[in-house]
Amino acid sequence: MNSDQHAVLIVDDQVEILNSLKRLLRKDFQVYVASGGKEGLRHLEKKQFAVIVSDQRMPEMDGVTFLSQAKKLQPDAVRILLTAYADIDATIAAVNKAQIFQYISKPFEPDDFKQILNNAVEYFRLIQENKRLQEELKQANQRLTSENIVLKQQVEQQLNLGEFIGNSPEILRILKLVKKVMNTPTTVLLLGETGTGKEMLAKIIHYNSNRRSHLFVAQNCGAIPDTLLQSELFGHVKGAFTGAIRDKKGLFELADKGTIFLDEIGDTSPALQLGLLRVLQEGEIKPLGAHSTKKVDVRVIAATNKNLKDEVEKGNFREDLYYRLNVFPVELPPLRRRREDIPDLVNHFIKKYAARIKKNIPGITSEALTLLMQYDFPGNIRELENEIERMVTLADNGRLLDESLLSPRFFQKKPSVISNSLQDLPLKQAVHILEKEMIVRALKKNKGNILRSAEELGVSRVGLHKMLKRHQINPYQFK
Repeated sequence: MNSDQHAVLIVDDQVEILNSLKRLLRKDFQVYVASGGKEGLRHLEKKQFAVIVSDQRMPEMDGVTFLSQAKKLQPDAVRILLTAYADIDATIAAVNKAQIFQYISKPFEPDDFKQILNNAVEYFRLIQENKRLQEELKQANQRLTSENIVLKQQVEQQLNLGEFIGNSPEILRILKLVKKVMNTPTTVLLLGETGTGKEMLAKIIHYNSNRRSHLFVAQNCGAIPDTLLQSELFGHVKGAFTGAIRDKKGLFELADKGTIFLDEIGDTSPALQLGLLRVLQEGEIKPLGAHSTKKVDVRVIAATNKNLKDEVEKGNFREDLYYRLNVFPVELPPLRRRREDIPDLVNHFIKKYAARIKKNIPGITSEALTLLMQYDFPGNIRELENEIERMVTLADNGRLLDESLLSPRFFQKKPSVISNSLQDLPLKQAVHILEKEMIVRALKKNKGNILRSAEELGVSRVGLHKMLKRHQINPYQFK
């Protein structure tokens, strides 16, 4: 029997009629029979039917009553009433109460009966197809609404280069690099510790590029299990795995003509890395469970806090994918290597969170700023932002943020004695003096050794040389 055939239930108290109809229809339909209404209802509780045919005159339960109850169990099934009598009242009741599709008078011609069933099955199929199309349209409208909401939010928060706070030499160098790559399709790899602003820089690249009118989507590759991540990025077809009840577009397809930001790319599995390689090499994705690929035009910006070259040597990361990602690497320095940017970042976050919670916060005291300048910030800009949000929340309206609002960890290192003399100075002058004092202290401690002093200060060797030149400090006097 063809598994695609629709099931038909026939209910009649005359066994000979059931047998003859079963013989007539078994080549074209899955035929189930029942000798009464109660038996018919038991069938309906176990199996889905396209058509239900019932005789009107039956003991215990007549056809109208049976079809009425059948409608409650399977409302989409097409209902047909058989009657051997000119019983107009039963026919009217069947139309009104059981909402039958058609009634057939006995005796009937076999070919006519078979054609009526074919028509009923086609009607059932059209109902199901219509419901499927309505559901797909609903899902499509929901996806379109979601995409429009996301795009509207993104347009409202479009970022320019000025949103990346900082005037340190390293930040200015990075922004100069970024300008050159913005309007190209080149893959960008952002390197740096957690919290250094990699996602912010990815957004800046997107919103200043020729892809700005399309979606920017971000995915943390280390946040969800591998199979789920593959579905999230590449999509899946219905039945690809348990729970895949419909086709789903992946982020790469949603971001077509736009940009996708893949954070923590170093945490991906070999299977996912292969899929990413296909996107970068061929510009195509293969949804889970699909037999064919789809073309996409997506700009990829990846980020990691791992050393991908080391991961390649350990066998944890594909070498071919590494070279595809490493076309345009940009390393974001940790905050301890750009301490001169801390005052600007602090002022930015004060304004941001004061406006958010509707407080008037005029600024921060020099003592509190000094403690922030001396802290190493293992969590980088994200840690600084969280601390300023906390301080603004705790502060009284109209008052400066002071050291009493700082978390205990900022007091683990005692501030330099020089900090007391800074409170009446302009901010830039105070920062200049504090920077020079910290450099001198590090050089004294390390007896003029440039490399060790730079490591202690959290700056590069080149950066320290620039500072020495700016402050006119001769490191040899400390040897």
